Order: sequence, then structure tokens, then C-alpha cells
Amino acid sequence: MRRFYVAGFLLLMAFDTLAQVSFKFAGTHALPVSASLAWLLRVFGQPWVYGAVIGYLGAFFTWMSLLKHAPIGPAFAASHLEVVSVMLLSVWLFHEPLSLSRVLGAVAIVAGIVCLGLAESDSAPGVPATGRIAGPR
Repeated sequence: MRRFYVAGFLLLMAFDTLAQVSFKFAGTHALPVSASLAWLLRVFGQPWVYGAVIGYLGAFFTWMSLLKHAPIGPAFAASHLEVVSVMLLSVWLFHEPLSLSRVLGAVAIVAGIVCLGLAESDSAPGVPATGRIAGPR
């Protein structure tokens, strides 16, 4: 089951990252922004828009598959790993600065996910990390 989680969250991060990076590329190629049909045609003429759609669809189906099995707390936190991957790719692809505050934020995100994962694995069988007994109500 652990391999399922690791592979699933890596796939989710990849789809989310594809969507965000594709939107950035599409937006920069469709400049200048204007409220006109010509601008909309320019936006939807960019192949990056379709990369974003594929990313969002892939992320949706991956997320739904993960939610069948993964505990919601760590799963929700881990679903935000794309913030870190997008930040790192933005440094490389878009030459955005990597400041100390961004690095510390990324470290905090990863540390929070690790803490939630450890808390979930430490909980007793049948008792989720929320402290409530699992079962029918």
C-alpha cells in the first residue's frame, strides 16, 4: 500500500505541476491581456492551455483514486507538494528568484506533510489521527 501512496502522490504532484506550469507558459505567450475575442483566441491557440487541462483532469482522477484509500489529513497536505515543485521549476524555467523565505516556506510545507504522515502512522488501529473512532454512526 505504501508504494501506491508514493506513486499516487508523485503522479498527483506531476499533474498539478503540469497544470500550473502550462498556465504560466500560456499566459506569457498570450500577452498583452485584453478583454477581447482576439485575446481569447490567442489563449486557446496556445498548446500550453491544453497541457493545463490535461494536468487538471489527471490530477482530479489521481486525487479521487487516492482518496479511496489514503487518510484525508496527510492526503490533503501531500496534495500541496506541487507548491514546492512549481517553485523549483519556476526558478529554472521562468528565472524567478529563489529567496530565503521561499525556501523556508517549502521546507515548512514538506515538514508539515511529514508530521501529518507520522501522526497518522502512530495512531491506533481503527482510530484516525483526529482521535475519533472510525466506523458507522
